[in-house]
Amino acid sequence: MPTLPKSYTRTWPPSSPERRAAVLVLLTLFLCAAAALSLRCGSQDYTLAQLAEALWGGGSGTVRRILLHVRIPRTLAAALAGGALALSGALIQAVLNNTMASPNVIGVNAGAGFAALLAATFFPGAGRMPMASFLGAFLTALFIYLLAVRAVLSRTTLILAGLAVSSILTAGSNTITLLAPDSLAGASNFMMGGFSGVTLAAVGRSGWYLAAGAALALFLSVELNVLQLGEESAASLGLHVGRVRFFAILAAALLAGAAVSFSGLLGFVGLLVPHMARRLVGSDNRWLLPAAALLGGSFVLLCDVLARVLFAPFELPVGIVMSLLGGPFFLYLLLRRKGGRVYA
Repeated sequence: MPTLPKSYTRTWPPSSPERRAAVLVLLTLFLCAAAALSLRCGSQDYTLAQLAEALWGGGSGTVRRILLHVRIPRTLAAALAGGALALSGALIQAVLNNTMASPNVIGVNAGAGFAALLAATFFPGAGRMPMASFLGAFLTALFIYLLAVRAVLSRTTLILAGLAVSSILTAGSNTITLLAPDSLAGASNFMMGGFSGVTLAAVGRSGWYLAAGAALALFLSVELNVLQLGEESAASLGLHVGRVRFFAILAAALLAGAAVSFSGLLGFVGLLVPHMARRLVGSDNRWLLPAAALLGGSFVLLCDVLARVLFAPFELPVGIVMSLLGGPFFLYLLLRRKGGRVYA
């Protein structure tokens, strides 16, 4: 049977750096398109020409105020939160060597949310929210990692343990909102996850945490590739496994905690998006991590647009839309891991 010359064959995910770079360029353009759609759509739709005119000081003053104080902060927050949570999910999956893990599933988001509500109740001040969220996310992620190492849990049992921790922390957060309902403005929206009322100041307070987490994640990309060979093989190649895992957990906590501080408890971004990114660029973390960040930003932006226009003028919390998409996907992963059986 005749075969195509090697130069005409196509493999997917792409293996050459040029093709992977092309995928990243396409994902960047897709993120820009999603951002433009987010600026346009809402309870009132505007054309790009109207938005551009308002941005440069012309047109309706109402359009300008909506653009500067509602649409731009919301679009920026959705893109940054999506990218941060997707990047955090990819890091956690690499550290735990478990593709079913994510900040939402193993309780990292819940830990960040619980700590943020505690800080808002006992130490009022918006500037403390990002730090408290980071500490809550870091301590939760570290606890789950130590549990996996010390108890030698199977992958599925680790996920179940993470879900149990998440349930406990969520119960704690619900208790705080019931006992101190005025501790955080919009606490119910925070628990469901969303960007209604987000401000540039809130996003800016988390900016340093996001930048530090992203930089640390990209710096660790080569070490994480070595870690994928297995702990013993990685150690034999000179990799300090414990140190790499600690800093990867630190980066994941910085990203997840910062995102939760202004977006609330968004679910399943860190589970869905890394799987989608692997299909596009493969498992090499040098390409996977930036692809996950770009794709995560686009995904959350599109979910936020859908939440705004689906029942307009009524607005759904974007966390509900993500749960409706992520829940079935998590069940699919669990059933596929068990070969179609739901029992252990």
